[in-house]
Parts: sequence; structure tokens; C-alpha cells
Amino acid sequence: MAKERTDSFEKTEQYQGFEHELILFNDDVNTFDFVIETLIDVCGHDPVTAEQCALVAHFNGKCMIKAGDTNELNPMAEEMTDRGLTVSIK
Repeated sequence: MAKERTDSFEKTEQYQGFEHELILFNDDVNTFDFVIETLIDVCGHDPVTAEQCALVAHFNGKCMIKAGDTNELNPMAEEMTDRGLTVSIK
């Protein structure tokens, strides 16, 4: 259990300091498998993280899927939009 807390803490630390977030919104069109595949292909998520993000977006309406600067996030957002997903950068 302590290992999980450490991993979560390290991941949170990784995202601190970035000004922008790529947000994935839930929709009723795309399948979970398609969303997971897209998160792996476009964002570089591992399969478990991609599945967790898809579930969070489904149940909460949205999920922060990547943090970084706009130079990194804009191409990802464009590709995800081209694939039919709804995303925004905040």
C-alpha cells in the first residue's frame, strides 16, 4: 500500500509547475476501447493509466489526461479531436 502512495505522490509532483492541462470529456459516441487506444497512442499512457482515465471521464464527465506546456499539448489535442474525442486545454 505504501508503494502506491509513493507512486501517486511522485506522479503528482511530476505535474506540478505545468501551466496547462489536457482535459478529456466524456461522450456517448466513442467506445472505451477506442478511448483507451487513443490515450495510449497519442498521450503515451500505459494501458492501466489509459483505462483509469477513460473510467474517470465516464463517471465524472471529464479527466485531466496530460499536463505540460501548450507546445506539447496542442498537437495531442488536435490529434484527439481529429479522432473524434472531445478535449480542451486549460
